[in-house]
Parts: sequence; C-alpha cells; structure tokens
Amino acid sequence: MSRNKNNANILPQSVLDQFKWEVADELGLSEKIKTQGWENMTSRECGHVGGRIGGSMVKTMIRRAKESLNTPV
Repeated sequence: MSRNKNNANILPQSVLDQFKWEVADELGLSEKIKTQGWENMTSRECGHVGGRIGGSMVKTMIRRAKESLNTPV
C-alpha cells in the first residue's frame, strides 16, 4: 500500500527535527550525533531514534501534544 503524499507534511521539518533530537538526547545518543553526524550513526542507533510506529519519537510527540493541551493559554 502506498503512502498518501498529502499527509507527508503534517508537521514542519523543524518540528520533526526537534523531536528527533529530544529522543536522541533521552537515549544518550545526542553527543555522538553532534560529534560524528547522523550519517555516521548505525542503522540500529537511528532505528532507536525514529523507531517503529509507536516507538520513541511517536511517544515523545504524544507526550508533547498532551502537555500543550494541559498548558493554560
């Protein structure tokens, strides 16, 4: 089944990058990424950051969304 390309840009890339860095920091990978770059990370390390559906990045996104809903305006 192909993905719907219209849904690919629901969040701006800068927001997705912020989530990736937050998860990488939680996993203790941010220093390695800063010194070696994403291109030198192993597939396993990158997989831990992005993860499968329901993985670390999605959990972080859900947590942030809940926090924003609980914050008074």
